Amino acid sequence: MSESVETMSETAVAGGEYQAQIEEFMGTIRDRLVNQPEFLQAVEEVAESVIPVIEKNPRYKEAKILERLTEPDKVFMFRVCWVDDKGEVQVNRGFRVQMCGAIGPYKGGLRFHPSVNLSILKFLAFEQVFKNALTTLPMGGGKGGSNFDPKGKSDREIMNFCQAFMSKLCHHIGPRTDVPAGDIGVGSREIGYLFGQYKNIRNEFVGVLTGKGIEYGGSLVRPEATGYGAVYFAQNMLGTKGDNLEGKTVVVSGAGNVAQYTAEKVIHLGGKVVTLSDSAGYIHDPAGVDTEKLAFVMDLKNNKRGRIKEYAEKYGCEYHEGKTPWEVPCDAAFPSATQNELNEEDAKTLVSNGCFVISEGANMPCTPKATAVFLKAKVLYGPGKAANAGGVAVSGLEMTQNALMLGWTRDAVDNKLQAIMKDIHENCVKHGKDGDYVDYVKGANIAGFIKVADAMLAQGII
Repeated sequence: MSESVETMSETAVAGGEYQAQIEEFMGTIRDRLVNQPEFLQAVEEVAESVIPVIEKNPRYKEAKILERLTEPDKVFMFRVCWVDDKGEVQVNRGFRVQMCGAIGPYKGGLRFHPSVNLSILKFLAFEQVFKNALTTLPMGGGKGGSNFDPKGKSDREIMNFCQAFMSKLCHHIGPRTDVPAGDIGVGSREIGYLFGQYKNIRNEFVGVLTGKGIEYGGSLVRPEATGYGAVYFAQNMLGTKGDNLEGKTVVVSGAGNVAQYTAEKVIHLGGKVVTLSDSAGYIHDPAGVDTEKLAFVMDLKNNKRGRIKEYAEKYGCEYHEGKTPWEVPCDAAFPSATQNELNEEDAKTLVSNGCFVISEGANMPCTPKATAVFLKAKVLYGPGKAANAGGVAVSGLEMTQNALMLGWTRDAVDNKLQAIMKDIHENCVKHGKDGDYVDYVKGANIAGFIKVADAMLAQGII
């Protein structure tokens, strides 16, 4: 059994005033969703924060808002058949989870990865509901994807799969209904193929996907937005202490889109990024990843589909096979790879080595016990639903530009992104401040919940 399942109840506030209500609620959820550990983990984190709010607001309790939020509005599962370069038929499974559309069209990425299953997509969709609410933009929460693995596939195979996938998905999405985006395994190439097939089938040119190329309705800063946003959120957290990232030693996990643009913005703000990683291991470059080295990583990962080990070989730094970078001493950490990549021991190591700000670029990259370590140590800890909301925020801005049939300048979009991340931070502080410490997990969960809950109340029992 994974750590996320074993330890969820242990991360609750033992003996808290509302612990009995939290345990009662989670008991009913576990009974019917025992085989969905990632989703259960996400639900419990939110429940611990919002059940005290619900108990103090009978209208939320009477309308069973939290119970309704843990059941998706709709779930679509479908077979995806496509033909590979050898002429052989391949069969994959496709999903779309439309979690909650109370405040706007469903919005959330598509993930193509062998690990994709209903539990992971429900956890991501559930997180997306609160994340999207925090952006202040009118977007509901959803997520989708397939167990298809793009690695090792030719461009033609990728195109064949994307066209087959969209042939099924197109009946459930639309610019006013559900607007998917990219995620792990779904970058600009895949978005292009998906958009082309949607346009071909539906015979309309609309903003049904975000993360599109600039040439056909995309937004400037969208590729950078998640990474930039995580850094802007860290800057806002540090600002509460009169500090910033300049001169800080920074550890980043991952080497994909989020990690790349996290590193780019940290470098721009004067910090020193000393690690990057992939599924095989991590590099440690004490001299720092500069703009030239980062350009090498971007080419390596985006064009050549290479391994981060090649960075160590080129620049003569350490490579640690089969390990994660959390053992490296740092001031700030940006987990930017995948869910549950940072465990309790990693968190203890980071804190003992002097790390005092953590901003999550990935979705739920810290296990419950790791989160508990950070909160107990009272370090600055930005959870993913707040810290990595920059990506979906600019997706929302892309939707607005598409609706208006115009495009904004790079500076205009970046300024709007910075303002949104500042607003998210302020809402987290408003609902999470306890004395001289801000519990950003609590703040993000409560702020997002209240907005969605009030919208659900206004619309009746549906």
